[in-house]
Amino acid sequence: MLANEIRGEAHCIAPVPLSVLDLVTVGAGRTATDALRTSVAMSRLAEARGYHRYWVAEHHSMPGVASSSPAVILAHLAAHTERIRLGSGGVMLPNHAPLVIAEQFGTLEAMAPGRIDLGLGRAPGTDGATAAALRRTDHLNEGADDFPQQLAELTRFLDDDFPDGHPYRRIHAVPGPVQATSPGGVQSPHRPPIWLLGSSGFSARLAGMLGLPFAFAHHFSAQNTVPALDLYRESFRPSAVLDAPYALIGVAALATDEEREARRQVRAAALNMVRLRTGRPGLVPAPEEAEAYEFSPMEEEFVASWTANVVHGTPDEVHSGLDDLHKRTGADELMITSNAHSGDARLRSYELIADAYGLPGAS
Repeated sequence: MLANEIRGEAHCIAPVPLSVLDLVTVGAGRTATDALRTSVAMSRLAEARGYHRYWVAEHHSMPGVASSSPAVILAHLAAHTERIRLGSGGVMLPNHAPLVIAEQFGTLEAMAPGRIDLGLGRAPGTDGATAAALRRTDHLNEGADDFPQQLAELTRFLDDDFPDGHPYRRIHAVPGPVQATSPGGVQSPHRPPIWLLGSSGFSARLAGMLGLPFAFAHHFSAQNTVPALDLYRESFRPSAVLDAPYALIGVAALATDEEREARRQVRAAALNMVRLRTGRPGLVPAPEEAEAYEFSPMEEEFVASWTANVVHGTPDEVHSGLDDLHKRTGADELMITSNAHSGDARLRSYELIADAYGLPGAS
């Protein structure tokens, strides 16, 4: 059973394990190199302060999000950390051949044994035209509709257990279990646990039926959080992976030393979302740019709705907001994404949240 590699441990006064979701955001005036250096610093801070896991998400064709290649980034982070779990939140399975994902994450597992999570989504992580370019087809619904079959194929590649007579019976994901069957081979005791990600009920139900852990994107689909978690728990069937449900939720949260600064940073991130939703994706604007921007009434309405789901303010305010969210959802883990224009603001946010909960390693 992989439960020991899935369930986290809450530290100090945190109600549940706290983790990090990194979108590798690129602010105006910064480069992707700057963003990736921030990711290394954040992963090291998260490890030192007792955050349980650190995930990166697959996005494409978005100038302000430099996480198009999660496996590459995770390999880099593995070289700069020692203990924290690393994973994808997630890899968009329909964008890739299952064998390729099995090989990539088998390689990551060999690099960082016992520390790798494989979170999978069924959305493209981008717009339709980019998804068509990634998948080499205009029939995008096929990938989503075939998700259960793709998931089953990926799982068999990871476990190297295609049945006799299957056309892939003699194909092996390497690194992987097949190496243990070669003369002198030794089997690794670890295999990356699969998580299903979602923002609606489809993956919630599928994760429950398969007895897999589930991660819900509360940070951009807050209205669906409780229904999806309820569906997951109602659908759950014990498996070789888990004997009881385990669900985390992604939470947008930003802590700053002063409340006004939190509002400034979040409003800049909201402007970035306005541009993304209106087909104008770009770099994350600086707070000064957002302050000078003239929002239309419709944009102001969107900003108000979007910021309402971002837990932000002083450390005490964020602490209280996260606790309230945990009580409302019953999530087993909170995965925090702190989006801001500057890497320093993001690093400071995770430091302040750790301090608010008394997590270990305070300076």
